[in-house]
Amino acid sequence: MNRASEDLAAGLDAWVAGRLDELVEVRRHLHAHPELSYAEVETTAFLEEQLGEAGLEPRRLPGGTGLVVDVGSGGPTVVLRADIDALPLADLKHVPYASTREGMCHACGHDVHTTVVLGAALALAALDDLPGTVRCVFQPAEETVPGGAKHVVESGVLDGASRAFALHCDPATPVGAVGLRTGSITAACDRLDVVLTGPGGHTARPQLTVDLVDALGRLITDLPGLLSRQVDPRAGMSLVWGAVNAGVAANAIPQRGTLRGTVRVLDRDAWAGAEAMLRRLVERVAAPTGAEVAVEYVRGVPPVVNDPRTVALLRTAALATVGPEGVRPTPQSMGGEDFGWFADVVPIALARLGTHGGGEPLDLHRGTFDVDERAIGVGVRLMVRAALQALAADAGSSGPAAGAPSPSHPARPRPGERR
Repeated sequence: MNRASEDLAAGLDAWVAGRLDELVEVRRHLHAHPELSYAEVETTAFLEEQLGEAGLEPRRLPGGTGLVVDVGSGGPTVVLRADIDALPLADLKHVPYASTREGMCHACGHDVHTTVVLGAALALAALDDLPGTVRCVFQPAEETVPGGAKHVVESGVLDGASRAFALHCDPATPVGAVGLRTGSITAACDRLDVVLTGPGGHTARPQLTVDLVDALGRLITDLPGLLSRQVDPRAGMSLVWGAVNAGVAANAIPQRGTLRGTVRVLDRDAWAGAEAMLRRLVERVAAPTGAEVAVEYVRGVPPVVNDPRTVALLRTAALATVGPEGVRPTPQSMGGEDFGWFADVVPIALARLGTHGGGEPLDLHRGTFDVDERAIGVGVRLMVRAALQALAADAGSSGPAAGAPSPSHPARPRPGERR
């Protein structure tokens, strides 16, 4: 970080300390008023108001929910991303800020992510002479497939940016700590549906028909094993079945059976070939049984592959925020996260933000999930410092950082603008 950026960061801790209570109230408001993917209307309006009061000019994303706002001008452009949607789960907590909407809950920490990036935008807006542009993206629909991040990329919001940062709550990491990893940090996640059909028959005479349950059993047991011999083990590809259905009577061979599962993979190249491979293997296993086969393969989100240089900048920011004792390696997760789509355009880095404040960890995607709210201040300081580090590192660059993928689409108007 150059001297100008160091001067800008000098008052950051004091700014966050002075505004932390307000940021906690923002998080609690969001937590109490969750909205599902692509329906984040009130959330968008609330963020719009908060940013506007700070003198910023947020623009709505093309779908009508979600925002993008630039802080500063000129110089390189660095992106900070938050996801704003909630999950269709009941909130099971007995707290004053529990969800007020039946069947909806911020059980993945998106309320924290949103508050952190909002706080970073407000903190950066309070600084003078920002050495470039920080583009804060409040993205809808992370919890859908293929994810709202894909639509952000397609809208051109990232055009001209040099790199992008994001964070995700980690209930396995103590508050005050930050988890970092170079390379794949989360996995691609696709859905595989297999439907087998046959004429049906009596269980006393399986030789006269297609034993559909036997065919399903072969797919259940053989397919994952075959997959492990078709793919480089370092790609981290796995198939796990989640649902199987066939028949109702003990003495009748059914005419139809279904399997549903997820395919997860850590390697981007292996993910690109996963669908064709799985279709071939399903046909190969089912062929000797005589069953008719139909396969539906739904591509989900890509793996999040953290860029080494961008992680290095994030590590420097983390060291300045939580000290050497607070920066730790984080394990790979086979869960999905649509921030991976951003890597189609710019180098990315996703950090794990420690939210565990003691007692039994409150796991993600459960109605009991909650965080130690001290993590909000840590997250704001981390994101601001990461942005300043990146602006200093990318000064003089007119486009994506060296080694970044080139945008595959022409320049587009910004959201809310007409060409």
